Amino acid sequence: MHVPDGFINAPVSAAAGVVAAGAVAVSLRGARRELDERTAPLAGLVAAFIFAAQMLNFPVAAGTSGHLLGGALAAILVGPFTGVLCLSVVLLMQGILFADGGLTALGVNITVMGVVTAVVGYAVFRGLVKVLPKKRPSVTVSAFVAALLSVPAAAAAFTLVYAVGGTTDVPIGQVLTAMVGVHVLIGIGEATITALTVGAVIAVRPDLVYGARGLTAPLKLRVNGELVDAPAAPAQPVPVAARSPRKLLLAGLVTSLLLAGFVSFYASANPDGLEKVAADKGIDAQGEDHAAGDSPLADYGVQGITDTRLSSGLAGVIGVGVTVVAGSGVFWAVRRRRTGDTSPASTSDIPGNA
Repeated sequence: MHVPDGFINAPVSAAAGVVAAGAVAVSLRGARRELDERTAPLAGLVAAFIFAAQMLNFPVAAGTSGHLLGGALAAILVGPFTGVLCLSVVLLMQGILFADGGLTALGVNITVMGVVTAVVGYAVFRGLVKVLPKKRPSVTVSAFVAALLSVPAAAAAFTLVYAVGGTTDVPIGQVLTAMVGVHVLIGIGEATITALTVGAVIAVRPDLVYGARGLTAPLKLRVNGELVDAPAAPAQPVPVAARSPRKLLLAGLVTSLLLAGFVSFYASANPDGLEKVAADKGIDAQGEDHAAGDSPLADYGVQGITDTRLSSGLAGVIGVGVTVVAGSGVFWAVRRRRTGDTSPASTSDIPGNA
């Protein structure tokens, strides 16, 4: 659903850029509360995994393909504010280095693919886990439904933006029907990937799934025929090795590198949902060449390498590496800012704290 340059006119693209910048600013502030010793190391990896997974287009129907958007997945794993930042980092890397998604449309893409999917996905997820039984399978089911609904929500959001600032005269009803219809199918793939990923993480490290915290049902005891809350057990120190997410992070990084460097070569070559609708309905009539079209990594290939498999695989590996470094740098900076805000030195000037 990466919107190219030329689909949306300049005023609306600029307005979407302002909205996206505001969302990123709010997310930077909100992520301070989400990024702790557990989520901070994971967040950069989540961004890299989403980058890799977005290279894996899967066929859906009638010569159309789809790929992971990742907003719901990121929000569930590391929090909604951090999730928006994850998608923003991915979209920025894709736009600048790989000529994927227009630079003038970056605000549109962050708003539609990042903000809408993260907000809708996390809202649906939290709503479901509160009413379903407090068990691990409920988390996986909730993640599936949340991801499924987030994709057509993003398609509807694009249609709204197009209705306001589209550069071609296409009936909005036709655009909405086509976009939502194909993205419901793509949403099934999104939901499957999201549920499998969340299920895998929660099976080995449930404490690392931000959206599932606090969902453990309290232990009950039967006393005189009535169920009462069991007394809290004394806290036991957890060994450092048990708390360390190092193994999970390493496994996630290796998986991302394999997906981007090897599996991506076998991805579907069919146009994705937006490309297909744009071609069928004439939305792409005013499409423009990408400003970074001469990038050495444009179109997910390394310039100068003639072997297609090697070129795309190397580009994918570079993309994962750049994204994990950029994302980790952003998240650690936010984490350090939170630590600085809550350190004793930062409160020494407050009356009563001297």
